[in-house]
Amino acid sequence: MTTIVTKKTPLLRTSISAAIFLALALSTSSCSKDIPSSEPLPAVTPANTDANAGAWKMIVLSGPTQIPVAAPAPVSDPGYQSELASIKTAQASLTDAQKTAITYWSSGGVLRWNQIMREIAARSDLPPSPNPDGSYPVPNPANPFANPQYPFSNPPYAARAYSYVSVAQFEALKTAWYYKYQYNRPSPFKTDTGIKALLPTSDIPSYPSEDAVEAGVNAALLTLLFPTSVDEINAKAAEQQQVALISGRASASDIAAGVALGKAVAAVFAARAATDGMKAAGGSPAIWQSLAANATARGEIPWISQDGPPRPPMLPVFGKVKAWMMTPTDIINERPGPPPSTSSAQMQTETAEVKSIVNSLTRDQQATVYKWADGVSTVTPPGHWDAIAEPYISAASFSEVRASRVFALLNMALHDAAVACWDAKYFYFNPRPSQLDPSIKVQTGLPNFPSYVSGHSDFSAAGSDVLSYLFPSGATYFQAQMQEAAMSRLYAGIHYRSDINVGMDHGKRIGDYTVSFAKTDGAN
Repeated sequence: MTTIVTKKTPLLRTSISAAIFLALALSTSSCSKDIPSSEPLPAVTPANTDANAGAWKMIVLSGPTQIPVAAPAPVSDPGYQSELASIKTAQASLTDAQKTAITYWSSGGVLRWNQIMREIAARSDLPPSPNPDGSYPVPNPANPFANPQYPFSNPPYAARAYSYVSVAQFEALKTAWYYKYQYNRPSPFKTDTGIKALLPTSDIPSYPSEDAVEAGVNAALLTLLFPTSVDEINAKAAEQQQVALISGRASASDIAAGVALGKAVAAVFAARAATDGMKAAGGSPAIWQSLAANATARGEIPWISQDGPPRPPMLPVFGKVKAWMMTPTDIINERPGPPPSTSSAQMQTETAEVKSIVNSLTRDQQATVYKWADGVSTVTPPGHWDAIAEPYISAASFSEVRASRVFALLNMALHDAAVACWDAKYFYFNPRPSQLDPSIKVQTGLPNFPSYVSGHSDFSAAGSDVLSYLFPSGATYFQAQMQEAAMSRLYAGIHYRSDINVGMDHGKRIGDYTVSFAKTDGAN
């Protein structure tokens, strides 16, 4: 799928550039009313421009030229000079709302869009309630505003969503960097001394605008994945574009080219998402019954839903959804060996251990349960690890393209961990501790899927593995967080020790696939 931006494209004509400016200006007062502003972040001045990022290895695109972007008009062009004049006019009468927006986006669009995405995912993380007859409705992407609203952003769905947006953003920014350094158009504040630089400055060329690329790719994919938040998402995208303009960082034609590039990359990823297996991940009653029958045939007690009324299992075929760094054969090869038999002495011992721990929890252990619950109306475990990464990215003063690399690598590993974990869960169909011993009082919400292996352990080991590679100084902290997240599930009474230990080992192996890619992607 190709989008070509040429000198003759209407997006780059002065009249349309002026229209873009006016549209952005009109959107200022209401851009950030709905999506919360998130926690404060410091302004970031890139420590390195990463001028060679256009040559970094691609993940989905064949290369930066897959999305052609034609050369911009020269800075001496009358149309471009008119764009600069419009910026000066806007800067002469900035509103308080515009100044607030400039401060908000000064921390970088990559960090802000990740926050926005996590907030939307948390808002969507609410399982459907049962119908009067005891059946459960299924969110419908063709009618997202119906009851229940689409999506239900459970951990696998959230991991997939975070990964699509993060990887697409990274690919789009690498492509933008390729063209930036091919055309080398300076930012407006460098071209015209009458324009103030109201955002942190650098020598990164302005065409196409990285802010607009981010706005284009994030808005397109987030509205696809979270359609009920479309107005809020588009408002944030418009706000980011306007800030790039009125801050003196980018002209209207820089922005137009960036938005077109971002949308074109998003279309490539939307096509991938349409055929990645997610549509079939919910399975069918026949599949659910076969999973239980297979466990019974092996002489095991099969998992059952302990919800009332019993809820269909969560995404039992997610283990066949397309991964990023792993093939379907890799997923099977990395599948851990079986859990202790439900009739074994070891299972009796592990179940008794769960009950003993739950009945004698310390205050610190209870706090750990709450900290890592990551259940209904939260960012889910994958989003928790994005939040852990955030301050490290901010403190490193990365360029936008390098910051996007962190989230892309992290979320690829988290998605692949979700796929591999769900493959193991439904292959073994192992019951939860409270199914084998109903006297166990769980300390958090009981997940509606099989026990082995622990998803928190899998996610956290993969996340810790990638972040320890990217930020070696934080490795001890990341590994401590992994251990804490994993053990929180034992304290909560919802996992056996073998679920946790095997899950951490499994997640580390999954994370290593992404780390192996990162070591050779050209960004080191």
